[in-house]
Formats: sequence, C-alpha cells, structure tokens
Amino acid sequence: MAATASPGAGGMDGKPRTSPKSVKFLFGGLAGLSAGLLRQATYTTTRLGIYTVLFERLTGADGTPPGFLLKALIGMTAGATGAFVGTPAEVALIRMTADGRLPADQRRGYKNVFNALIRIAQEEGVPTLWRGCIPTMARAVVVNAAQLASYSQSKQFLLDSGYFSDNILCHFCASMISGLVTTAASMPVDIVKTRIQNMRMIDGKPEYKNGLDVLMKVVRYEGFFSLWKGFTPYYARLGPHTVLTFIFLEQMNKAYKRLFLSG
Repeated sequence: MAATASPGAGGMDGKPRTSPKSVKFLFGGLAGLSAGLLRQATYTTTRLGIYTVLFERLTGADGTPPGFLLKALIGMTAGATGAFVGTPAEVALIRMTADGRLPADQRRGYKNVFNALIRIAQEEGVPTLWRGCIPTMARAVVVNAAQLASYSQSKQFLLDSGYFSDNILCHFCASMISGLVTTAASMPVDIVKTRIQNMRMIDGKPEYKNGLDVLMKVVRYEGFFSLWKGFTPYYARLGPHTVLTFIFLEQMNKAYKRLFLSG
C-alpha cells in the first residue's frame, strides 16, 4: 500500500511547509531589534564612557586606583545617568517585544523604534517615554555598582595575585566574576523595572503602585526565591555579554591611548 502524505506534514505537493508559528516566532524575536540597538547606543555607551572618565580622574597621581566603595559610587553615577538617557529606547523595547504576546485587538503595531517613540509621544505624551524611569535608574545603579565595581576590583585582585598580566585572559576571568555578582544583584530590580514598564491600567488604576509594591506582590504570590527564578539562563546571557563588553572596552581603551595619547 502506498504511503499517503499527511496534509499537516506538508503541502499538496508533498513539500514541507514553514510553520506559521515559526514565522511568528522569528519576526516576534526580531521585532525589538531596532529598539535594542538604540538602547545599547544610548545606555551602554553613556554608562561606560562616564565610568571610564571618572575612574581615570579619580585615580591617584601614582597610579593608585580608587577604593572599592568609590568604584561602586562611580558605577552608580554612570549607571543612573545612562539609564535616564536610555529609558525611552527601553520603553520602546519592552513594548515591541511584548506586542506579539498580546491579543490582536490590543497590539500596538509599532513598525520600528522611531515609530514607537513618535507614537508614544503623540498618543500618550512625552513624559510616557520616561515611564518607569525611577526603577530603571534604580536597576542601573545596582547593576553598574555591581558590574563595573566588581570588574575593576576582580581585575585588580587578579593582577595583584601575580598569576595574571593585563591581557585578555585577565579581562575574561574578571568579567565572568563580574557577571556572576551582577546577576545576583540585578535580578530583583530587573523584575521590578520590567513589570512597571509593561503594566496596564486595571479599572482605571495602574497595576502596581511603585517598585516596592511589585516586590511585595511577587514575594507574596510567587515566593521569595522567585526573585531569582531563571538565575542560570540569566547568567548564561549576562556572562558572555559582560565578557564581550569589557574585552572590547579594554581593547578600545588601549587602542585609543596608543593612537592618541602615546605622543
């Protein structure tokens, strides 16, 4: 008996068809690409630039680096400033990536990040672009105090140990340690930031009152350790991101000093 091709496995000609769900997943995943790029161009460059400048300004004349608390304070300043600059792109990113999960009649249908920013400003007012700015800055303060300070401190510790020199291996190890510290410190505030930025009005009232209300509801209804739910995949994402960020930063700083400051 000849085998009959299942209609669900392919078309009438027997060729496999691309699943509509796969197409939806692909384009849903790319929906926030422009917003993600703009966020990196605003938030990341601002925070790293400010941290590098302040770190060099506060380094002693004999080359002594700032202490850990001062490093953390520099990181907080850099993070808060970068977060304020990057909040509009962050709001657009959160909305664009969440759009595909909404019912068809509730989707906003932004075409790209600039379309999202213009429509948000026109339809909801310019201040909406900075909705969730406070928790975003709070997260950035925690993340950058942890990430930038722990990286600088880890790098200094590794160099002082005598087993490492100032090269890519040292930068790699220091940034992996930094990623671990940052993951533990940032996940709770990341939950607060995301839920506030993506919240909707319920019976004319906002879903959450403030960041503390988010934390209390999460702990009450989902459990204390749910604040760190998904720790391993979060670190699997943040670890390589941190490694690449600091390796590129170190190499670019060295190139800048060699090309422009060596003379």
